[in-house]
Amino acid sequence: MSKTTDFGFKRIAEDEKAGKVAAVFDSVSARYDLMNDLMSGGLHRLWKRFLVAASGVRPGERVLDVAGGTGDLARLFAPRVGAGGLVTLTDINAAMLRRGRDRLFDEGIAAPAVQCDAEHLPFAAGSFDCVCVGFGLRNMTHKEAALVEMRRLLRSGGRLLVLEFSRPSKFLAPLYDAYSFRVLPRLGKFVANDAESYRYLAESIRMHPDQGELKQIMEQAGFERVEYFNLTAGVVALHRGYRL
Repeated sequence: MSKTTDFGFKRIAEDEKAGKVAAVFDSVSARYDLMNDLMSGGLHRLWKRFLVAASGVRPGERVLDVAGGTGDLARLFAPRVGAGGLVTLTDINAAMLRRGRDRLFDEGIAAPAVQCDAEHLPFAAGSFDCVCVGFGLRNMTHKEAALVEMRRLLRSGGRLLVLEFSRPSKFLAPLYDAYSFRVLPRLGKFVANDAESYRYLAESIRMHPDQGELKQIMEQAGFERVEYFNLTAGVVALHRGYRL
């Protein structure tokens, strides 16, 4: 019997998930950035800036942006590492990666863009000072395997930062649920002509490990000094861990 995994609230065969997630992002890629601004009221920009600040990245360092999509984090890291450093953008989805590569190029940022699976990253061990993944971990079939792979790429003292939707505080949860399941799919239908992809988004958030569970998973993957920061009352959390 084949193994299964979650795709939103559905259970599907593990080998089907990557294709289904790819179809979601193929569908929404053209309006992805606009939808991010509308869905979050622009807050995603502040969350991403917080990640970059928490990374402690310095000039000359090497950063890997995993599942980097349209390149928001790569664009923020580029001036931090400066001419002597390097930011590499990766994503499994070709449509998203093209948009990210083009945005970086339009802003004069020379950053390699590599299409690859986060569970099998084509880089040598110890290649990076910092690895980050923003709103991509929950879409990965084997999250633990992806985290182990990200750790492999870090040099000693390097850090991983995971920015992801999480569990909001109890007082906010009812309003957040109403927004997620009633407003968000309608917004997706109106703006991106795709209600189902944004319904999947809402469901995938609920299936993702909460703050404490993800901390434990990162520790099991070999990260040390793991901590997390709740943002916007826990709607989003930033996890940070080190390879020592």
